[in-house]
This record gives sequence, structure tokens and C-alpha cells, in this order.
Amino acid sequence: MKNKTALVLGAGGFIGSHMVKRLKAEGYWVRGVDLKYPEFSDTEADEFVIADLRNQSKVTTVLHLTETYGKGFDEVYQFAADMGGAGYIFTGEHDADVMHNSATINLNVLKSISLFSSPPKIFYSSSACIYPKGNQLDPDNPLCSEDSAYPADPDSEYGWEKLFSERLYRSFARNYDLDVRIARFHNIYGPEGTWEGGKEKAPAAMCRKVAEADSGVIEVWGKGDQTRSFLYIDDCIEAVRRLMHSECVEIINIGSEEMISINNLANMVLDIAGKQIELRNVPGPEGVRGRNSDNALIRKHLKWEYTHSLREGMNKTYLWIASQVDNSKEEKTYGKNTKKNS
Repeated sequence: MKNKTALVLGAGGFIGSHMVKRLKAEGYWVRGVDLKYPEFSDTEADEFVIADLRNQSKVTTVLHLTETYGKGFDEVYQFAADMGGAGYIFTGEHDADVMHNSATINLNVLKSISLFSSPPKIFYSSSACIYPKGNQLDPDNPLCSEDSAYPADPDSEYGWEKLFSERLYRSFARNYDLDVRIARFHNIYGPEGTWEGGKEKAPAAMCRKVAEADSGVIEVWGKGDQTRSFLYIDDCIEAVRRLMHSECVEIINIGSEEMISINNLANMVLDIAGKQIELRNVPGPEGVRGRNSDNALIRKHLKWEYTHSLREGMNKTYLWIASQVDNSKEEKTYGKNTKKNS
């Protein structure tokens, strides 16, 4: 009996690289595809293809397997997107690229898959950014249940593209009889995620700022009372795997219900690090006032609960990012390929 096969698009990124590891642990034969290899560890994929998924011919090529495994994959995981944290998504400076690049990838993927006589089961990663900004004005009581997505009014072009692509995947599912699963991610974080360079998200940014500082101040964008929930990467991967094993075709949230203000998130990281440093709120992109996952639907269909508290997940994430900061400092001091005292 042949192993099950999976194609992970965006396998060089944070969530995609973790999904590759999980699928390999389950015995899958995995091909990863991205513009780049994973940054922080070697890929565990059986094959890793560097390809630009905005190119239709490249998408068609990577979707086909060798004769050993037949012509198509059993499962496809579509994580590939042009994305980043608030500093990338909410400034408006990257809107055209975000919408064009991500939409083109999804159009290409679905067009190619629709031509298969036996198409694979598909997972598409959407985002909590699709929820209407009017539902998220109160930082203490945001409305993010799945049925609150319409009337649509996301607060960013990133959210609009994700909402369009949700409809795209569901349209292809109806018209081409595709087996599609869709989840809206709520701020996934953890080790081996982007932690510098402008595309990092709030948990990683806070960890980096605290790890780099021994005195002075830590800057927090906005008033700091805006709220979010954050889900640890292992819990995210488990939820996606359960969804793919299920008969659930409804779009579901995958997130934590442990809501926290951004100032309190920063204070949590300071406490984890054992540092006493002042917080300073400064002008900057902050997105909606409040956002928190509503997990009623995923409990109903998948019996899933997140297992990592925010404190536990942030502790693991801080330790990893602090080690990255230390390594970066050492490289700057001794040279990238030179070890101290060597």
C-alpha cells in the first residue's frame, strides 16, 4: 500500500513548514513548494520545489506527481500568500501586491486542480481579517462568529482578498465537484516564525523588542488597549488536520478565545523575560480595535480545543526568539561563519 501524498504550497513559510513536519510524522509522502526554503530549519519534505505560484504553468507542474504515485496528490494545503504583520498589511503601501499576488496564486491553483479527473482534497487558509470592522469596534466585545462575516466590510485589502478567495474556493467546489476545507486563522504564532524585517506579527515583534532591550523603553503601536487572541502553532496544525479528516464543509475559525490587550501582551513578555522596562505607546498601524476567535462551530464539528495557554506558548516563543537575537548579535560581532572563541 502506497503512502498518502500531500502537496504543501507555501512550505517555506511558518505554518507551511510546520504542516510538512506534521504530515511526515503521520507517514505522508510530501512535496513542498515555495519561493524560498524554510528559514530556520531544514525542510522535512521528500521533495522541495522552488517555484513562483503566480505562474500557471509552474502550478500545473507541481500539482502532478511522478508515475510512482500516480498523477495527482491525495491532499493539497494552500498556505501560499503575500502577507505579514500590521506593519506590512495595514499601512496601505503593499495593497496592490497583496491582492494581486495572493489572488493570482489561488486562481492558478484552482484552475489547475479543476482539470484533474480525480482532484485532491484541498485546504485553504483564510484569515480572521475577513470580519467586518464594524463588528470589532469594542475591544472588549468583538463579534467574530463565522456567520457574522456578511454584510462584508473587512478593514484591509488583505482581508478583502481572503474573503474573495473563500468565495472562489467555494465556487470551484460547487461547479467542479471539489472537496474543499476552509479555515479562518486567528493570529498564529510560535517558534520558527518571522521575527524581524517588518513582516513579523505582534507576538514575535514583542518578543524581539524585549529580547533586544535591557533598558530604555519598549514601543507599542497605538494606545495598546486594542485586543487580540493568539493561537500557538501546534494547536493550529492539529485543528487543520482534524478538519481535513472530517466531513465539515463549513468555513470555521481556528483560533484561541484567550483575548488580551497588546499592552498586556507586552507586559507578559517582559515578565517571561524577567525584565523591567517601560512601555511607550506610539502612533502606528493597529488594525481593528478588538478581535477574538469564536470557537463554537469548531467545537461542534471537530470537538477541538486549543491546549496551549497564551502564557505557555509565549514562553516557548520568547525563548526561541531570544536565542535568534543572541545568534544575530554574535554573527554581527564575530562574523556569520565564525564562532566565539574559535
